[in-house]
Amino acid sequence: MESTHNLLRLAAFQMTLLAMASAQLRQNYYSSVCPGVEDIVRGAVERKLQQTFIAAPGTLRLFFHDCFVRGCDASVMISDSKGNDERHSSDDISLAGDGFDTVVKAKAAVDAVAGCTNQVSCADILALAARDVVSLTGGPFFPVELGRRDGRTSTRAGVRHKLPLPGFTLDQLNAMFASRGLSQTDMIALSGAHTIGFSHCSRFSSRIYRYSKTRAVDPAMNNAYALKLRQDCPAGVDPGVVVNLDLSTPQVFDNAYFQNLQTGMGLLASDQVLFTDTRSRETVNLFATNRTAFDEAFAAAMITLGRVDLKTGSQGRFDGTAPPSTGRDGRRGGAAVICIFS
Repeated sequence: MESTHNLLRLAAFQMTLLAMASAQLRQNYYSSVCPGVEDIVRGAVERKLQQTFIAAPGTLRLFFHDCFVRGCDASVMISDSKGNDERHSSDDISLAGDGFDTVVKAKAAVDAVAGCTNQVSCADILALAARDVVSLTGGPFFPVELGRRDGRTSTRAGVRHKLPLPGFTLDQLNAMFASRGLSQTDMIALSGAHTIGFSHCSRFSSRIYRYSKTRAVDPAMNNAYALKLRQDCPAGVDPGVVVNLDLSTPQVFDNAYFQNLQTGMGLLASDQVLFTDTRSRETVNLFATNRTAFDEAFAAAMITLGRVDLKTGSQGRFDGTAPPSTGRDGRRGGAAVICIFS
């Protein structure tokens, strides 16, 4: 009971912070110094997507991980020469390099424009790029509030217990998202980002080989799907092998993810539980049959996510440069914001 009360208090506190954050942010924040920033970022994202589709899920996942750990402050973009940064944590080590490169190239494109150099935060560029990879792959286009400051701190330890795991139950998912001011509907909508992207075999192998002492395969998984996954991920497979999260349309941002859940084809246990648990099934069914409902819920959830734990005043920097106590290349064991480099 006490833990429930603590969760409710934390959720209420987060809602207060989100309200304050929404007052800090606004659209067209850079209208006087870099009015074309959204077009510049979108152009850079389009060019990166032409090189590799991985940039889409990579950038979207990068934004989610950034916001959930220390708030939307681009701290995930900080690189430490000794590896003591978020991206080297066990939970972030699988973040796609093309996601980072998308932000790097977008920042370089912005800084190359007269008047825009070091005027736009890395955090805002990451938020814009995340929106753009969604819309450019078939998903909704939604407004992005701007005015975030970049974080000063990034450590491996800071990531621990901050991100959902592939085996989470609905209660665990709800608790973690509530701690960030996000509702169950927000959580389900954001899970729909798995309509693009991929996962390493190790993240779901227990569902197809060693579910329990009496069952090898998770009974919630479609049998034909389980057999296919065993072919794609044979026992002892190279740890670098990945499988699409959405079997149907892996390179289109649509609502097929939810339709897959209805037929037992959710790749991760934390995906499939959204349908097997009756408390969330109704929302899954709605999103599976009503694309507009999903698009609107996803856009709303992304806007709320973008307000999580924003830095204000001296808590963060705003010019996208490295912390003043270290060199930009991270020498002397210091941190360097890498999104300013191409």
